Amino acid sequence: MSIVLNAETRTDKGKGASRRLRRAHRLPAIVYGAGKDPESLTLEQKDVQHGLQNEAFYTQILELNVDGKKQDVLLRDLQHHPYKQEILHIDFQRVEAKKEVHVNVPLHFINEENAPGVKQEGGAISHVVSEVEVVCLPKDIPEYIEVDFSEMHMGEILHLSDLKLPAGVEVFALKQGEEHDTAVATIHARKGGAEPGAAEEGEAETGEEGGES
Repeated sequence: MSIVLNAETRTDKGKGASRRLRRAHRLPAIVYGAGKDPESLTLEQKDVQHGLQNEAFYTQILELNVDGKKQDVLLRDLQHHPYKQEILHIDFQRVEAKKEVHVNVPLHFINEENAPGVKQEGGAISHVVSEVEVVCLPKDIPEYIEVDFSEMHMGEILHLSDLKLPAGVEVFALKQGEEHDTAVATIHARKGGAEPGAAEEGEAETGEEGGES
């Protein structure tokens, strides 16, 4: 189900106009791309704030309804107020169904506690990145990409090339060459090198010896 945002064309521009909009709980925006002229818009602050609660708002195709005319767009930039809970400006890019887009997609890490490198070998997981830039047609944009740790052991590194991607989706960095196949996550030894439970076992043995003396 697509996220729908209602907007109106804005003709009153400049800093003064933007301040007046924000006082009315609205915010200035712009939409551009797809070979058309940029349009200055206004949106309701509450509608945008509501949309931002959905992770898909940042990566999925949004339906922008401008004065009753619908167009498919992607969120491209957000300007936050330095200390208030409000958005100052928002940028959208129009998308064309048959033209590839670049989108940063979040990574969802699963089975971390069940990874052999953690559960049996006492390692700790480090997340090197939390999202990845992909290239695909708008219809193929994944909401997220799962990173499964269920078979990872201590000392192993999961790279971009190890990600399981949906059909039609490519990692942009890998299109630049093998040298860009960077790490996504690792399982490494914990500081001190002790496995979970080892310290407790040692304390138990000490306690037993003390009891016998």
